[in-house]
Amino acid sequence: MLAKRIIPCLDVRDGRVVKGVNFLNITDAGDPVENAIFYDEQGADELVFLDITASHEKRKIILDVVEKTATDVFMPLTVGGGIKTLEDIRDLLNSGCDKVSINTTAVKDPYFISKAAERFGTQCIVVAIDAKRVSDNMSEATVEDWFSDASLKEVCLDLSCSSPQWALSTHGGRKMKLINAVKWARKMEELGAGEILLTSMNRDGTKDGYDLDLTKAVSEAVSIPVIASGGVGNLEHLYEGVVYGKADAVLAASIFHYREYTIGEAKKYLSDKGVPVRL
Repeated sequence: MLAKRIIPCLDVRDGRVVKGVNFLNITDAGDPVENAIFYDEQGADELVFLDITASHEKRKIILDVVEKTATDVFMPLTVGGGIKTLEDIRDLLNSGCDKVSINTTAVKDPYFISKAAERFGTQCIVVAIDAKRVSDNMSEATVEDWFSDASLKEVCLDLSCSSPQWALSTHGGRKMKLINAVKWARKMEELGAGEILLTSMNRDGTKDGYDLDLTKAVSEAVSIPVIASGGVGNLEHLYEGVVYGKADAVLAASIFHYREYTIGEAKKYLSDKGVPVRL
């Protein structure tokens, strides 16, 4: 079994690290470069930056943050948020990141992933999937139909299905789409994604643990690595993510940001329970 990765995540807004619950109630959590150096020293396997205010005008802020981070740390760095063009990817990679994470633009144009993978290589193209459980009380007003392209209809939700399903979210959790998250992950692999960053919107920031049903369903549906995200409150949740959710990597924010646990403690915990990690 390959070593499982421990990945801290930094949500960056206007050049600062922030944290929220269910994508809301945002609070400040420090300087991104200082946080990155701290995690690098602790032995994190990778680091994810998610730029949550990546408008065109503010793009230079995250490029500056990435460049400063890449100068001081040596672990792989993934950056996502507001990527709309191949030029955006080029600029981020030139600034020093190793991979880019794409969500909304992939939904708008699934074949953008193919173009990006062809130009930059699948190894640096991560598709971020923000998924929310489909429930009876999911307002019709918050769910938008999608895909005039008949060849992509296969990934749409079957609202008559009684089995658990997860809808896809875009625009930082503000819009829901009638897309089956599990089928979408499979389609993204087919189109060239090299990795899936899977976040449960229901669990984000709650500290209740990963949505293991979702994580397992996606992990079993694809052959590329899956990063589990959303809901970590303790070290047992990390273990559950890789063992029961079958994820290749586990991402967490709050427990590391607020120094509840160190990366070293997380790795020792997993290692002691028989999970291979890089110590």
